[in-house]
Amino acid sequence: MEKALNRIHPVSDPEATYFVQVSWEKDLGTGFGLLLSDCQCAWTGTVSESDISREAADIEMDREKYVEELRKALIAGEESAGRYNFVIS
Repeated sequence: MEKALNRIHPVSDPEATYFVQVSWEKDLGTGFGLLLSDCQCAWTGTVSESDISREAADIEMDREKYVEELRKALIAGEESAGRYNFVIS
C-alpha cells in the first residue's frame, strides 16, 4: 500500500492547517482511503472505483484525466501547491 501526506490550507479557512493522507493499492483509479486531520480531530473515508467513475461522468471529464487531476490535487503536494483549492465543510 502506498501513502502520501500533505498539508493544506483550505480557502474556506485560510488560517487553518489541515493534513490529508491518501492511501491506495495500485493507483488512485482503483479507489483510495482518505484521512483528514486538523491535529485535534481526524476524519476518515474511502472513495471507491465506482465513485471515481461516477464523479468523472458527472462533470463530463475523461476518467483517466480525472484520476490524473486527483493525483495532482491529493498526492503531488508541493509540485501542485497553489493550483488546487480545498473547502472544508
